[in-house]
Amino acid sequence: MTRIIDWAATHSRMVLACLLLSIAAGTASYFSLPREGAPDIEIPAYFVSVPFPGISAEDSERLLVRPLESRLRDLDGLSEMTSTAAENYAGVSLSFDFGMDRSKTLADIRDRVDRAESEFPAGASSATISEFSFSDFPVVVVVISGNLPERTLLRVADEIQESLESLGPVLEAGLSGVREEMLEVIIDPLQLEAYNVTANELVSVVSRNNQLVAAGEIETERGAFALKIPSSYESARDVRDLPIKVNGGRVVTLGDLADIKMTYQDRAGTSRQNGKSTFALQIVKRKGANIIETSQLVKDTVSEIRASWPDELNNAISISYVQDQSDSVSGMVNQLQGSVLTAITIVMIVVLAALGMRSAILVGFAIPTSFLLCFALLSVMNIAISNIVMFGLILSVGMLVDSAIVIVELGDRNIREGVGPMRAYRNAAKRMFWPIISSTATTLCAFLPMLFWPGMPGQFMGTLPVTIIFVLSASMVVALVFLPVVGGVSGRVTRAFESMTASLRRMGLRSRLLLLGGFVLLGFGSAMAVLNPGMMTGGAPAGRNLMATLPAALLFAISAFAISMTVRSLKPKSKSEPLEAGNKRTEFGKFIKLIVGNPVMPVLVVAATVAFVAFTVRYYMANNNGV
Repeated sequence: MTRIIDWAATHSRMVLACLLLSIAAGTASYFSLPREGAPDIEIPAYFVSVPFPGISAEDSERLLVRPLESRLRDLDGLSEMTSTAAENYAGVSLSFDFGMDRSKTLADIRDRVDRAESEFPAGASSATISEFSFSDFPVVVVVISGNLPERTLLRVADEIQESLESLGPVLEAGLSGVREEMLEVIIDPLQLEAYNVTANELVSVVSRNNQLVAAGEIETERGAFALKIPSSYESARDVRDLPIKVNGGRVVTLGDLADIKMTYQDRAGTSRQNGKSTFALQIVKRKGANIIETSQLVKDTVSEIRASWPDELNNAISISYVQDQSDSVSGMVNQLQGSVLTAITIVMIVVLAALGMRSAILVGFAIPTSFLLCFALLSVMNIAISNIVMFGLILSVGMLVDSAIVIVELGDRNIREGVGPMRAYRNAAKRMFWPIISSTATTLCAFLPMLFWPGMPGQFMGTLPVTIIFVLSASMVVALVFLPVVGGVSGRVTRAFESMTASLRRMGLRSRLLLLGGFVLLGFGSAMAVLNPGMMTGGAPAGRNLMATLPAALLFAISAFAISMTVRSLKPKSKSEPLEAGNKRTEFGKFIKLIVGNPVMPVLVVAATVAFVAFTVRYYMANNNGV
């Protein structure tokens, strides 16, 4: 299998082209993957609710809950069923095993609930079946308010709702705080008595007229035409002009007997902000849509609608956005990105100070390349970027550099022995091929059982082992295939840095310490500028984008290389000590000889280790604080 390293070294141009394509694919995947605060998991649970105004808790249990339980208890995959009986209400909560077929299960629930409804007493409302999902929560709420009539605000809210629901990423834009409009008819008893009209006659006439009567069809030479007699109410005037009876030579209408006006139903719910009544549009995104892009698209659409309004309407209406999850998700992603960059920076500084410039460049190349390959794999698996994914990247930073450090260190030793850069790194990769494979495999095996973590915690945390497995596998490919080629090509560049380090070493100690202090201040200032790009211009903090942070990031990279070269120049040269003949042991060597130097001590050490482990486990089981 080590022949793949020889093939990569002899086809360096092709490998570099594949490397550039992989980096481009990873970059595109990173910017195209949806962002979420938490993994979007499907909760295998449903809730069946049945409203029944006026029913007692005892009757609700006997007449509503028991028929539902008898029909639903034998559903496939049902793990738990919890029922609630209260005044005016009955509800049944159903929990299922993970991995169920949601479409089939929902169809079975609807069929059984329909059969249970046939046993309900008269007066019960239709049962409602609700699903549980993190995607059902609104990602942003558009609040509409203003010193205008309620009917005007409602018309504006309907216009915005229609435009937002037509957007691709938006699943639903529910409008709250709305009262349904209705026609109020207040009967005047004195007018009924004056025109000799009874209440039963009035109700009968109104109910008979609010209908759509089909009158068959007419067949002609050109075809058949359907006939209908439209008598349903379309406006308040139709109700007002409805004839009730003929009194003498005059037709008595409903408007003569009642006061008819447009009004609103009583509020079933309210929407208020800062003590004022408002209309609220709760935006729910589709599953897999990007929260940040969806929220920005909603804001842009609302801004376009406002641009088409006259100035008077714009000045009278106030639109704000609350519960915007894109702000928290964006802040979380930026914070975790900062943590990842900080971890990479610390690893780079350690490698720079310990191994030198060439090793630092190659190890630094391995970290972002492995991350970008991981993002490409996440895009193939359609896994969104969430806090769990970013935490997995932070967790893997220290592990993914191990393979690169081993190969780079051995390659540098070969170069110091006079071997060419390409051959040196190729031989190092071939020498460490199986150790790297085995060490990566053992680390992956530690996270592999987490893929089979059952239940909701497993669904929530499932992206963590997937991310670590992807990034460690990518680091292994980078270390064994890409790194030898890049190390051989970049050998000439690193020689220039080593010569600069030698030039610094010839300077005085005080001058080198002064340079080191200046470079440290420059690095600290550029790092702060990366976190707050507004420091570069002296203005307000700028947004986190590539153009704003690129100058500060380049300045930080230059200062980091300068710090590394200065530290390397301050490092004293190691003097080789002459070898002494004889068999001298250190104190630790004497201790090891005591353990393995006779046949009894190894057995005693193994027995003591087993006893200590057993004692620790039993003590923890007896004195733990729970899970």
